[in-house]
Amino acid sequence: MATLSNSTNIFWQECQIGKPERQKLLNQKGCVVWITGLSGSGKSTLACSLSRELHSRGKLSYVLDGDNLRHGLNKDLGFKPEDRTENIRRTGEVAKLFADAGLICVASLISPYRKDREICRAMLPDENFIEVFMNMPLELCEARDPKGLYKLARAGKIKGFTGIDDPYEPPLNCEIEIKQEGGVCPTPPMMAGQIVSYLEEKGFLQY
Repeated sequence: MATLSNSTNIFWQECQIGKPERQKLLNQKGCVVWITGLSGSGKSTLACSLSRELHSRGKLSYVLDGDNLRHGLNKDLGFKPEDRTENIRRTGEVAKLFADAGLICVASLISPYRKDREICRAMLPDENFIEVFMNMPLELCEARDPKGLYKLARAGKIKGFTGIDDPYEPPLNCEIEIKQEGGVCPTPPMMAGQIVSYLEEKGFLQY
């Protein structure tokens, strides 16, 4: 008798209602806006501001926040490199489903390793993965320290903290880079507006 496993004897089931029909219903095109950057760089703030701006325009989005996901889907994962990789892989798969549903999925995670982000990009048509790099200096993020994590990391109470004793690999070819101008950070509405303008230009806000 054949031994069944999780990855054999399974088949993809097509349905009559697909992504084009869902996008037409929503009058938008599904995509993933992947916001990456150091802790304290403003990822979650931007994600929420972007979601509000899209909602005000009648566009449906959903935010996948890294911390929120670790309360449920990824609560069994730690912060070892292999756990970080699995954390991003799972999030990428969920984001792909949201995009297939026709939503604008906003994923907000440190996602420190370049190869993990590239794996998520490869899950979708390239133009449907929009990488947003919150290019804020470590000094600024550490000064903000909204969760008190940098202080704990500097005290040696947290090991493997990104930017302190674990690396952050910045994107090489991101679609959008957000950084200080003249030493001043853009406001959340300004940052969200930059992304919305990109989505408009690329045709994601209509079908």
